[in-house]
Amino acid sequence: MVRTGDQQTHFVLVHGACHGAWCWFKLKPLLEAAGHRVSTFDLAASGTNTQAIQDVATLSDYTKPLLELMATIPPGEKVVLVGHSLGGMNIALAMEKFPEKVSVGVFLTAFMPDNDHKPSYVLDQYNEITPAEAWLDTEFLPYNSDQNDSEMSMFFGPKFLSSKLYQLSSAEDFELGKTLIRPSSLFMKDLRNVEPFTKGGFGSVRRAYVICDEDNGIKKEFQQWMIDNSPVNEVKELKHVDHMPMLCDPKQLSVCLFDIATKCPK
Repeated sequence: MVRTGDQQTHFVLVHGACHGAWCWFKLKPLLEAAGHRVSTFDLAASGTNTQAIQDVATLSDYTKPLLELMATIPPGEKVVLVGHSLGGMNIALAMEKFPEKVSVGVFLTAFMPDNDHKPSYVLDQYNEITPAEAWLDTEFLPYNSDQNDSEMSMFFGPKFLSSKLYQLSSAEDFELGKTLIRPSSLFMKDLRNVEPFTKGGFGSVRRAYVICDEDNGIKKEFQQWMIDNSPVNEVKELKHVDHMPMLCDPKQLSVCLFDIATKCPK
């Protein structure tokens, strides 16, 4: 369904950790007003999804709602996948499993894996350069306190949200985020034990990276490191936006996504 100009593009928007489909509420109507189709949904244990994060053992389990949606895309149609923050790992998995159904994977200030290392690599690199105190009031808890190697849940605290993710967003958007976020996970145990994404799957799909210049959560320098680590087809940069561009400047983001979609091979 990827078409441009007088034609329609199908955007599939994938939220980041602790968030849900609700975070796209400003962007979705902008894309739809331009005549495009937009799919948003909650990943497992996110938003209104009824699962608890402790019941979601792997990235694949967490990504199941996206993979189910991709399975419904008819043969011959392609979508523009947009992954925000940790959502970059979700769209990478969808690109790996359904490369023929994705015209471009857009990594929106997102964690972006490569084809050479285990999927945990970029998250390990991020954690190495991020001191523990930078997480502020974020809570990390083991799924099962009786197991030494249990997966860890993660829940952003209000100080982390306000200073690292929402510092340029409105007070109303920050309040919405505080109210609606839920515990999530980086799935480090799982991602350290799975094979790298393949060149024939994930690596065969066109990719774009959208840098957010004033992101305090995933700093611009680390966004650039990921691009250098796994070069993409196109790099765009949003100006004067925090980690939540869909909230603090949805108009600028919509124009950026239109432009990326327009450049997809017909």
